[in-house]
Amino acid sequence: MIIAPRIRGFICLTAHPKGCEQNVVNQINYVKSKGSIAGPKRVLVIGASTGFGLASRITSAFGSDASTIGVYFEKPPAPGKTASPGWYNTAAFEAQAHEAGLYAKSINGDAFSDEIKQKTMELIKADLGQIDLIIYSLASPRRTHPKTGVVYNSTLKPIGQVYTNKTVDFHSGVVSEVAIQPATEEDIENTVAVMGGEDWGFWIDDLKAAGLLAEGATTVAYSYIGPSLTEAVYRKGTIGRAKDHLEATAFTINDKLKELNGKAYVSVNKALVTQASSAIPVIPLYISLLYKIMKAQGLHEGCIEQIQRLFSERLYTGNDIPTDEKGRIRVDDWEMREDVQAQVAALWPEADTDTLPVIGDLDGYKKDFLNLFGFDVEGIDYDAEVDEEVEIPGLV
Repeated sequence: MIIAPRIRGFICLTAHPKGCEQNVVNQINYVKSKGSIAGPKRVLVIGASTGFGLASRITSAFGSDASTIGVYFEKPPAPGKTASPGWYNTAAFEAQAHEAGLYAKSINGDAFSDEIKQKTMELIKADLGQIDLIIYSLASPRRTHPKTGVVYNSTLKPIGQVYTNKTVDFHSGVVSEVAIQPATEEDIENTVAVMGGEDWGFWIDDLKAAGLLAEGATTVAYSYIGPSLTEAVYRKGTIGRAKDHLEATAFTINDKLKELNGKAYVSVNKALVTQASSAIPVIPLYISLLYKIMKAQGLHEGCIEQIQRLFSERLYTGNDIPTDEKGRIRVDDWEMREDVQAQVAALWPEADTDTLPVIGDLDGYKKDFLNLFGFDVEGIDYDAEVDEEVEIPGLV
């Protein structure tokens, strides 16, 4: 079939298998170009099919020759219907890994569930024995609690008062004012239940109890802080409460890993175009201004550049891992540079529908958004027929 993007709001309902494949190949080539990393050899990535999770799997495999197991929840293809992009990303990654002689298998299902945890542990036990690195990179709008069966839905709201600021419809380029109603206590609790650290803790508890964590095992989860400009809707909003919980969980896990000489970290990463960030009011406008500035200064990074730098310059240097005063690894350091943030703050009052194409990088934002789904990728003929029914080689 010929596949074109069908966009509804901040979601694209179609994905292009060849475009997704090329994205993965480009990321693999980037990691290879940076040289080998004395990193982990047996890696579990929870949330492995897109964004930072996919970049972590690629960096582990093609930077450190690691065997990788990926866990994700993606929609498979059907005749005349495309899969979700994470399905095609995983298919491409595993095909490339197998071609390179690397072990790569995966499990598709709800990573919050005990059933998927058990299935993953059985695979580790059978094939790898133990795990050296666990990346926790789940992004989901809802979670069914595995112990209680309660379904929680996350929200993106400020806390305490109505938040009013500018945002952009990145499809049309129209800048407008948005007012977001404050969260209820239930909203906060729900968001923490979905996006906080409880499930990360469950994974580590189960893996440790089953004897599947190697001596010195490391686990890393991903977070974001951002500037004062976005903090009302992000870091001081419902999602920020969840990130606070995630970061606190790292210390709890750290204590549990001491007997294995293991470590738990939260890595604070840069603002990037993802399905999740596209849904947060104000953030797309901030990112389009940020991109313009960081690209002009040669500081811009995508997911793969961020994670390759995390592995090569933070996690696996052979030295102590540098952290901030709250024990977090910071690879948002270039985004949060004073000169970069001062420029964003200066441009913010000027940003409107007319000025944004000049002072911001809205085209870059749109391109990154389409790239998430395999569209607008260089070298792909989008007028050509492609087979939408792609299989994942290592799917268990």
